[in-house]
Amino acid sequence: MTFLAGLLAPVLMLFHLSGPVPADLGVSNGALRDCPTTAHCSSQTWASSDPMADFSKLNVLVQESPRTVVIDQTETYLHAEASSAFFGFVDDLELFADRDNNRIQARSESRLGDSDLGVNAARLAALRSGLES
Repeated sequence: MTFLAGLLAPVLMLFHLSGPVPADLGVSNGALRDCPTTAHCSSQTWASSDPMADFSKLNVLVQESPRTVVIDQTETYLHAEASSAFFGFVDDLELFADRDNNRIQARSESRLGDSDLGVNAARLAALRSGLES
């Protein structure tokens, strides 16, 4: 079985497993959408005394992240695609500077699979840590 997996891994690496872009990304009624399940999605809300400054800092952190590409950005919203190093699984990362409530909303969700093995929660934790440093 290990031999077979060793043969298939290089072939699978040729295929980037991206899946379709979710149609319901973005801000609706002043918020990012909820995670359908925590198995492959993570969302957090961080208090902020200056959401625009924090959003700007997060924007830089996202753009410096490996294998991450900003897809859509406005003054208060950012959507990026982050892909895994090995198989190219794509996750959608969203950030929203909620100026009305002095907070940052963050959400990261895998497009494919039943579990992300904690990758999305770790991504948000890294962004939060970078924001606090």
